[in-house]
Amino acid sequence: MTRTLARFFTARETGILLALIIVVVVATAANRSFVFSGDGWRDLLLTPSLLLLVAVGQAIVIVTRNVDLSVGSVVGLTAYLTGRLFVDVPGISPILVFAAGLGLGALLGLVNGALVAYAKVPALVITLGTMYVYRGVNVWWTGSDRINASDLPRGFRDLGTGQIGSGPLASLPYLTIVAVIVLVAAGWYLSTRRSGRELYAIGSDPAAAHLYGLPVTRRILTAFVASGALSGFAGVLFAARYGTVASNAGYGWELQAIGAAVIGGVAIAGGVGTVWGAAIGAFLLLTINRALPIIGIDPFWQQAVVGALIIGAIVLDRVLAVRRHRRLIAQREERR
Repeated sequence: MTRTLARFFTARETGILLALIIVVVVATAANRSFVFSGDGWRDLLLTPSLLLLVAVGQAIVIVTRNVDLSVGSVVGLTAYLTGRLFVDVPGISPILVFAAGLGLGALLGLVNGALVAYAKVPALVITLGTMYVYRGVNVWWTGSDRINASDLPRGFRDLGTGQIGSGPLASLPYLTIVAVIVLVAAGWYLSTRRSGRELYAIGSDPAAAHLYGLPVTRRILTAFVASGALSGFAGVLFAARYGTVASNAGYGWELQAIGAAVIGGVAIAGGVGTVWGAAIGAFLLLTINRALPIIGIDPFWQQAVVGALIIGAIVLDRVLAVRRHRRLIAQREERR
């Protein structure tokens, strides 16, 4: 029990969680409706839920020492696909729509993973290209058209806006429940399954992973497929959440997802971090965006604060890595 508590209080995720709590407390002190109102509590839980899904997929990729810049474009494509299916196929089952969104996202992720794993081209370059390709296809397909809330079944829209319970601190949005279920499943996979642990080994030292005989190519493909599938899932829920889908859906989400993962302690150099940290980072990122205007901070400084958090997280990762390296050297010298 004592060891568990010690690990909890020394974990990177605990520090990020503490920062989130401080932001919420300060914003609530400035304006009680930030939390203590039906809409305030609901928005606190609901707004980051979609980004959480994308950030979890991004974290899985970053752990392997890669990055996926196409996630925002995948969200936009699958969101518009969702609307078109409901418009063009009247009476279609929402289950089939979710399957289509997940399938398209996984396929686009597979394209990214195959180019990275087989062409041996850096993921930053590959996914930068596919980001523009996917976004271009989305703009071409959407054109001047848009999906409106009236085009979507009410039951489907309720999934993105409905909740269990009512009133401040007594309600829980459906979308948040779905996001938490996905988070728990991803966290369980990475921490308990051998294939999940191998992703960390690959990110820590790809060359050593090859020499050890790990299926590096297959694991990288799995990471990108997971990222694409989660982005596709988020795209379907984006349509349910907002009702309106245009060609700019998901624009800029790739940087927010990377920022959430890095702020949450997922090392950009790979091999370190958890999806729990990425999830908390997503909540912190969007909660700060909501809280700073309430506190009265200029919009310019809102962006600066987010940038400072990302830079601080990267610097901290570097400092911790150097300290771990020195500790290992000291331990080797003691054994001699």
